[in-house]
Amino acid sequence: MKDIKLASGAGKKRTRIQVGRLQVGLDFIVIAGPCSVEDETQTVEVAHAVKAAGANMLRGGAFKPRSSPYAFQGLGLKGLKILAKAKEETGLPIVSEALDTRDVVWMCDYVDVLQIGARNMQNFPLLKEVGKTRKPVLLKRGMNSTLSEWLNCAEYILNEGNADVILCERGIRTFETYTRNTLDLSAVPAIKELSHLPIIVDPAHGTGRISLIASMSLAAVAAGADGLIVEVHSNPKTALSDRDQTLTPLQFSEIVRQVRSLRSFMEGLN
Repeated sequence: MKDIKLASGAGKKRTRIQVGRLQVGLDFIVIAGPCSVEDETQTVEVAHAVKAAGANMLRGGAFKPRSSPYAFQGLGLKGLKILAKAKEETGLPIVSEALDTRDVVWMCDYVDVLQIGARNMQNFPLLKEVGKTRKPVLLKRGMNSTLSEWLNCAEYILNEGNADVILCERGIRTFETYTRNTLDLSAVPAIKELSHLPIIVDPAHGTGRISLIASMSLAAVAAGADGLIVEVHSNPKTALSDRDQTLTPLQFSEIVRQVRSLRSFMEGLN
């Protein structure tokens, strides 16, 4: 860890990142929305539903890195305009993934938080490019990466002058096949020992199973996570991506209720 100078927590106060009225790292945040922006009706409808259930930010993929070139790749600029419409109606800040260095600057006109996905965690030119912006960056852990490798990637962003990095544990690849990934919740307290950066958890990608999202969300809160990010769709069976791990608005609402209750209880213990 000796080369991690800026992301290291040694002698530093915990970072708080302003996104709208929220302070990530102080406020417990819940980010929710569709995996992919499919059309305006779907996205705006989900935005209203997740806000009513207690979400603080809206996620939505306009650019989708898919394993198959034949899978839905996202709507691009059209998708970002739809997200902007959803923000206009709900007031929810927008989180969306950047895939290409050429898209970063103009994406900043539409999004409040730039996401770097697991597949791009070590895309160093992209990390440098988002580091040159003044938009908060949500950096997901690569599926095969160590904590040291992950923090070194945060270092690339911080080294370019962008101090607003939010880490996201989203599961790592192991020999287990029952779940999509193995959600490494030990990473939450470990990162808090190693770094001053806030860390949230993605229990949807971390498990790939709707039946496990609620329990892993509660476990993430108990582990000390600063927030959650999950996928919500009005009709998950018709979702163009990640339907097996996408919650209905009703399922999401119940998870938020449980999570906020546990969070309040834990704050009362301190």
